[in-house]
Amino acid sequence: MNKLNLGILAHVDAGKTSLTERLLHRTGVIDEVGSVDAGTTQTDSMGLERQRGITIRSAVATFVLDDLKVNLIDTPGHADFISEVERALRVLDGAVLVVSAVEGVQPQTRILMRTLRRLDIPTLVFVNKIDRKGARPDGVLREIRDRLTPAAVALSAAEDAGTPRARATALGPDTDPEFAVRVGELLADRNDAFLTAYLDEERVLTERDYAEELASQTARGLVHPVFLGSALTGEGLDHLVCGIRELLPSVHDSQDAPLRATVFKVDRGVRGETVAYLRLISGTLGTRDSVTLHRVDHTGRVTEHAGRITALRVFERGSATSDTRATAGDIAQARGLKDVRVGDRAGHLDGPPPRNFFAPPSLETVIRPERPADAGRLHAALRMLDEQDPSIDLRRDEENAAGAVVRLYGEVQKEILVSTLAESFGVRVRFDPTRTVCIEKPVGTGEALIELDTRTHNYFWATVGLHVGPAEPDAGITFRLAVELGSLPLAFHKAIEETVHTTLRHGLSGWQVTDCAVTLTRTGFASPVSAADDFREATPLVLMDALRQAGTQVHEPVSSFELEVPAARLSLVLAKLAESGATPGVPTAERDIFRLEGTMPTRLVHDFHQRVPGLTGGEGVFLAEHRGYRPAAGQPPVRPRPEGPNPLNRDEYILHMLKRV
Repeated sequence: MNKLNLGILAHVDAGKTSLTERLLHRTGVIDEVGSVDAGTTQTDSMGLERQRGITIRSAVATFVLDDLKVNLIDTPGHADFISEVERALRVLDGAVLVVSAVEGVQPQTRILMRTLRRLDIPTLVFVNKIDRKGARPDGVLREIRDRLTPAAVALSAAEDAGTPRARATALGPDTDPEFAVRVGELLADRNDAFLTAYLDEERVLTERDYAEELASQTARGLVHPVFLGSALTGEGLDHLVCGIRELLPSVHDSQDAPLRATVFKVDRGVRGETVAYLRLISGTLGTRDSVTLHRVDHTGRVTEHAGRITALRVFERGSATSDTRATAGDIAQARGLKDVRVGDRAGHLDGPPPRNFFAPPSLETVIRPERPADAGRLHAALRMLDEQDPSIDLRRDEENAAGAVVRLYGEVQKEILVSTLAESFGVRVRFDPTRTVCIEKPVGTGEALIELDTRTHNYFWATVGLHVGPAEPDAGITFRLAVELGSLPLAFHKAIEETVHTTLRHGLSGWQVTDCAVTLTRTGFASPVSAADDFREATPLVLMDALRQAGTQVHEPVSSFELEVPAARLSLVLAKLAESGATPGVPTAERDIFRLEGTMPTRLVHDFHQRVPGLTGGEGVFLAEHRGYRPAAGQPPVRPRPEGPNPLNRDEYILHMLKRV
């Protein structure tokens, strides 16, 4: 049986989860369609999801269309859970992007479509809510072509839109005389061979020729068929189901190929055991199999560790699973993998890790228990949540051991975290004000050395010399050798390299150092007394001495923005942008709307987004995306350093080492 991993994506409230329910009902998985408002949906299983009517975590449900098994992955729609969306996108074969026929193309819709196109994920568009008052399917189709993709092709139309009598009708040569011309020209623009056949006066292309070329270009992400309907009533669903079955690419079993799988979700079972969700790309996997897990850390380094599966279940119907071997295209739940995390890749590792298209969270906050006695429970709960969402980048609070520092995308995510900790773990918490996460980059070069002298012991049985300087933009941290690899035991080399990466998580101003090249220039040891710990303890002191010589500059995150403003409000909006420290470009006019593009500090994005409705009379559209970092203006912000020995203070650091001994 062929398999398809299908994602349902949308701006919040566009009807994504309702469409999921309708598809499950249409394929016989559920007897009644659940309601988001009533909290009875199949995929929103968390109490918070049912309570708030939004999807927070991705969920899997399976149905069958003839000989095609579809693993449907429901993803969050709110921008604060964009990291959860990205993890789901990594395992998809195709997607349905839901757009409301009333609200039209919204900011999050545009971000999702851009990412789907960057990842080359074949995508269908479903214009939902054609039966709602205010539905404007023709206008939304124009928005899709103008704001999402010019390669959109409508395969259905709406009658009596905006009324309970709304109907979706399939478009084709029989119902629309211009259909063949419209579709033919779109396809010919993207395939020279089809263009030649299309222009050949001696050959008449058949309906099958058009259908095959449409399927081929859809599967390659070149064109995007659009369907109209209503998830609430089921109108137009048959057309969409036909498109899913005939236009999106499916996966064939490849059991002879080596195992390749991706962990895209980590959960906890009823007894607290870790449950990993894997999408198999090739090969097979079953209970009692041993696997190698590959992990990419925040610096880009790849590490690996072994694991053994004690139980494995494959999604078969709805959210039900069965004990069987998983093959290519399957979504499986695996138990027994120790220290597994979202993003791990199992089995054969082919090529570098995929690049993230969504930036990491640009905000961080300190979370503390209301009752100091709950500190232990809080940290245990946060460790479990960190397994499920590594983007929160959990670490201890530097100023208060009872607290912890987490990274966030926005205030809604903070509210969900409060509710989750209270309802699932019984811990009530409070937050400090959020702060923007900056980075540091070296601006010059520096070099330092600690040399082992067996006559006058220098506190470390190790010689370590390091040179620090700038690296290429977006290079992260590069570690190089200017000594022979055999000059030290391999364990000592690894100790130095690992410590370089961990030490640079806190630079001169406390922020993570990046775009930094570190070169090991001198090494030495005394056998048999030297140990790896000597190099781990000496390296931070040498590294921070070299970094102090080089100097660093704090950079703050910056976002690009797009803003649509009614002409009458343009002057007011430009004035507020200037006050916010934004750098807008030249406005361009389109009918009675002006479009603006520019950049602004990411720390101001949330506040400005909240002000847009008031500034534009409720008619403005604001879209912002992370675009990198720029030097922070004025006095650079300082981040508190972690508890423990501070290698920036040589005497304090050495004294701590002596006390430890």
